[in-house]
Amino acid sequence: MSILRDWLANGLLITDGAWGTQLQARGLAAGTIPDTWNLSHPEQVEAVARGYVEAGSQVILTNTFRANAIAMHGSGADLDAINRAGVAISKRAAEKQALVFASIGPTGKMLVSGEVSSEQVAAAFAAQAASLAVAGADALLIETMSDMEEARLAVEAARRTGLPVIASFAFDTGKNKDRTMMGSAPEAVAAAMAEAGVDGVGANCGVGVERAVSICQRLHAACELPVWIKPNAGLPTIEGAAIHYATSAEFFASHYAALRDAGASFVGGCCGSTPEFIRALVAARLAAADAPAAAS
Repeated sequence: MSILRDWLANGLLITDGAWGTQLQARGLAAGTIPDTWNLSHPEQVEAVARGYVEAGSQVILTNTFRANAIAMHGSGADLDAINRAGVAISKRAAEKQALVFASIGPTGKMLVSGEVSSEQVAAAFAAQAASLAVAGADALLIETMSDMEEARLAVEAARRTGLPVIASFAFDTGKNKDRTMMGSAPEAVAAAMAEAGVDGVGANCGVGVERAVSICQRLHAACELPVWIKPNAGLPTIEGAAIHYATSAEFFASHYAALRDAGASFVGGCCGSTPEFIRALVAARLAAADAPAAAS
């Protein structure tokens, strides 16, 4: 049985919020790859992680979303150093109060169009997963995926580390915004990832919290795995060079019980969410502590 089950023995865990927008608020310039700040501005990256721990996150991620050889091709960056530093920074901030799940994002290239080969993708994920594992991550989170084949290659690479692996997809396409960019529904994703051997499946980014409840319920119904849910803070609006997210922390947290009852095992926020969103989720969980979870 996966150690995820042990971590979830006392109930749902609150994760963290957005990283990119928090780093931008600390001076990350447009066009700068956030992951490079693990080496150039580690104190700012640690401030983001620490902010979530202080807000009550029981699981925090790492600033390593793009740190693979394909996504950062041509950057000249030391990817092994970036990945190791990302884990070290989050572990310092966690201070043994939170688990550290290392982030692995997509390559940004399309397998189906031949932009990149399966062998190149597999090698890129294998190198990143190995660096994150050696650095001491508690688990690996493959996130914001849209292509199930790319996700499968990432899962295969991540599983070789021996760490728990969660695969999370962005559902933001179709009439009901319940498909990935490649057209996959939650049920298909859950089945494919379970077959690939993941320890958990989920959804992040894509939609706001109100739509995430249904997606969570469908993922939970399609497999017996823990479900990871991190919706956006609503849909963004752009004013000049600034991006704004309209959803309030209170509105976001008002869906806590619905997400719990839909089968979520991990709940946090994605783009636009802040430590205030995490504090609101923690408060919502405390307020709902005596409310029984819906039967599975």
